[in-house]
Amino acid sequence: MKNLLSFLTLLLLSSLAFAQDATIKGAVTDNNNSPLVGVNISIKNTTKGTQTDDNGKFVINSIENGDYTLVISYIGFKTKEVLVSVTDNQNVDLSTIILYEGNEILEEVVLDVDRKNKFSRKTSAYVSKMPLKNIENSQVYNTITNQLLVSQSVNTFEDALKNAAGVTKLWSSTGRSGDGAGYYSSRGFAVQPQLVNGVAGITNGFINPSNIERVEVIKGPSGTLFGSSVTSYGGLINIITKKPYSGTGGEITVSGGSYDFAKFNADVNVSANDKLSFRINSGFQQEHSFQDAGLKKSVFLAPSLTYKINNDVTLNFSYEVSDNEQTNETFLFLNRYGTLAFNSIDDLGYDTNLSFTSNDVTINNLTQNFRGEIAWKITDQWSSQTLISGSSAKSLGYYTYLWNYADYTDLSAIVGTENFALYAQDTDSKTKTINLQQNFTGTFKIGDLENKLLVGADYLDYNIIDNSSNWGYLHTINIDGDLIFGEPEINEENLSAALSGIGNVDSDIRQNIFGAYVSDVINILPSLSVMGSVRYDRFDYQGDRNTDTDDDTEYTESTFSPKFGIVFQPILNELSIFANYQNGFSYVNPEYVTTYDDLGNANTTLESFDVEQANQFEVGAKTNLFNNKLEATLSYYNINVDNKYYWATQTQDLEINSQGIELEVNANPISNLNIHSGFSYNDSEITDSPSARFLEGNRYGESGAEITYNFWADYKFFKNFGVGAGFNGQSKYDTMTDYQAVTGSFYIPAYTIFNASVYYETDKFRVSVKGNNLTDESYYSGWSTITPQQQRVLLGTFTYKF
Repeated sequence: MKNLLSFLTLLLLSSLAFAQDATIKGAVTDNNNSPLVGVNISIKNTTKGTQTDDNGKFVINSIENGDYTLVISYIGFKTKEVLVSVTDNQNVDLSTIILYEGNEILEEVVLDVDRKNKFSRKTSAYVSKMPLKNIENSQVYNTITNQLLVSQSVNTFEDALKNAAGVTKLWSSTGRSGDGAGYYSSRGFAVQPQLVNGVAGITNGFINPSNIERVEVIKGPSGTLFGSSVTSYGGLINIITKKPYSGTGGEITVSGGSYDFAKFNADVNVSANDKLSFRINSGFQQEHSFQDAGLKKSVFLAPSLTYKINNDVTLNFSYEVSDNEQTNETFLFLNRYGTLAFNSIDDLGYDTNLSFTSNDVTINNLTQNFRGEIAWKITDQWSSQTLISGSSAKSLGYYTYLWNYADYTDLSAIVGTENFALYAQDTDSKTKTINLQQNFTGTFKIGDLENKLLVGADYLDYNIIDNSSNWGYLHTINIDGDLIFGEPEINEENLSAALSGIGNVDSDIRQNIFGAYVSDVINILPSLSVMGSVRYDRFDYQGDRNTDTDDDTEYTESTFSPKFGIVFQPILNELSIFANYQNGFSYVNPEYVTTYDDLGNANTTLESFDVEQANQFEVGAKTNLFNNKLEATLSYYNINVDNKYYWATQTQDLEINSQGIELEVNANPISNLNIHSGFSYNDSEITDSPSARFLEGNRYGESGAEITYNFWADYKFFKNFGVGAGFNGQSKYDTMTDYQAVTGSFYIPAYTIFNASVYYETDKFRVSVKGNNLTDESYYSGWSTITPQQQRVLLGTFTYKF
């Protein structure tokens, strides 16, 4: 019996030994031998996979005998496939696998289940149009990740941008023709979100964040790589949409909350095989205003497709269409030509519950964006990206605004009152763009110097056709909402009658821009790199037909834009010191200018202007410390514009200086705690203005507040339960600074808004409750305007994952 038991034990152990599965392990680095953290390692046609750890190493356990294909992918690097054979249950050590930089192709998706610092993203292929890690990039940019948007239950694009250091809202999206997207201030200059997936896109209506994978706010003049049509001197806003990935799954989200807020979103991804993936994202969202009138409705559909022809060539296509309807938010335009009778919200006595509008006076926007891409890995060192994109936006309906009424009864002293005149336009306009772009990126050595080279060209055709009515007057109201002269109330019928017979704008303006650029990052040492870039642009402006000569107006201009940067890493991949010089530029459309001779006779001519130029010098530091647990950027910038066009005098002689500091921190100090925060101080000044001396010494009007700040922390208890809390705010500022010498000041008050959430999350679902503006504080935005912002809101969200 004893021998039998020994024999059976030996047999069982032998069977277990032979049945034991193998492991596959290895390490992933870039071509500088630097470990890559968070690389996706998956076994094709299986559910097995993992990510590399802080040392770039990975292990996949429980692998049975057989032949496998490992797919190794990382955003900003070319995907690599490795054949692996497991025999006799022997472990396989792949040693070191090298990934080479390349275009960010749509098939790549980040698996973030094991990511610890969830609010950080260390690599982007859009910011420099070549893959550079944040710590080796001499330019500053903020990334608002999808994980942060989910943690905060973000339902508006405005709320998403509150996470960007130094970015503050000036105007909400109006939906009006030409420039209906929202306006935000960055580094002292107004910027609109006009970049989608790295190319020009139109966002003049409500932007639904349900299709946003992340938002990149790229700081400073960025004309060298992106041109002038989508940038400002303070930077640009790049919206990255959700893309297809290998696998089948998705999620369905429903939300509800205060002021009849309701949202439904369905996001489904399907892979027919390892070559073809399709994703469709769609949703509906609506809400009413906290005021006595006001509404927003939005429906969107966003299909996208990726087809892998072979390991070297991938085709990608994405399309998004949204149909939006909204009332105009309350815009109280302060009089720019007479002394204001009030200098603050308290002086004005405005009851923010009054909207001065009606729910049957709305504006509709149908917006479409498409993007097609051919990503070709020519060799391990060289790749090509061919892009074609286009967009269109229609504005139909009524755009209204309220202008601070001036009392002209005393002609010797024009004094502003608390009355506002309502003006309206029956909008009928369309904006269209077509963008072609070709990029080649490569890595090569000249002697011992490694080069990362970008060579590219793009062509943008921009056309605005405006058949809207001319502006019409409806009535005058006081700050209490009472009609002053017994005129008609605001509704669709009365507006239609007021605007009938007053004529149309009848405008057709087209602008063609051709640009070519080259950028080279040279690694002198593993810890020292320099970057040099230059761009050439040619503008072709085709304006409205000249009624006197019956000729089309056409002007051409050209300009060069340089950019330089240097990065030194005292601690490789953990600490860098950087400096940059960046250039931005702006083409100023021709304007009709009226001059007067000595006898007072008027002479009106169409005048062209020089291309504006802005130059920035910046220094700072970036960290990626404690195994990626502390990612921070601190910088000081100084921007000068010496030939700024000023609309009031129609002269190009403004000189502006904008300087400040910015700090952004993404941290994971302890397990399950993630923190995102930012701080900014901006000092903006009009330093010279020969045609309007009263402007000198003033803060530039579109600069917004001097100080802005944001903070959000998310902590997960146990395995499934978590809480989030944070705040954002800004200092007070003078919204009339451009007109201060004539009107006096009007101060938008400082504020701090507190928000918090609680959630329960599993692999299959997530339930959350979120409160925004918990203290129910009244606060405002403005740019020579006053717009009250959202009061306290409670939101509930349920997401089912499959």
